[in-house]
Amino acid sequence: MQKATFAAGCFWGVEATFRQLKGVKATAVGYIGGTLDDPTYEMVCSGATGHTEAIEVDFDPAEVSYDTLLAVFWDCHDPTTLNRQGPDVGTQYRSGVFFHDGEQEAAARASKQENQPRFGNAIVSEITPASTFYRAEDYHQQYFEKNRSSFGWRH
Repeated sequence: MQKATFAAGCFWGVEATFRQLKGVKATAVGYIGGTLDDPTYEMVCSGATGHTEAIEVDFDPAEVSYDTLLAVFWDCHDPTTLNRQGPDVGTQYRSGVFFHDGEQEAAARASKQENQPRFGNAIVSEITPASTFYRAEDYHQQYFEKNRSSFGWRH
């Protein structure tokens, strides 16, 4: 098993996207990249902690490659908008890849360069070492799955 960490706007939809992939064994939504220990959702939403909403993915590399996860990351949001995804605005919605080792860093940087031509604007996603990941409150975990009818999901 390996771990990958991505930030691509509101973590609810990002988690739902990754949970559908064969080889993804577990996901968690939470906060990464800030200055405060054990932040709450309300603290992160204020924009004052420096954290971004993120997803941590446990995956089996024999079933799904890190490169495939990166491809899904680039496809599931607009990596050219700084501190914004759709109606969500603020540093807590910034785009980023948080790598866990040198191989992930190299793959993320290469993938960013390879994907740049297909976007009209420059990719602004940060690529930084993974720091402490703080798991979000339980009601945020698998939010879309728990609230399918509210979002028109029929799966």
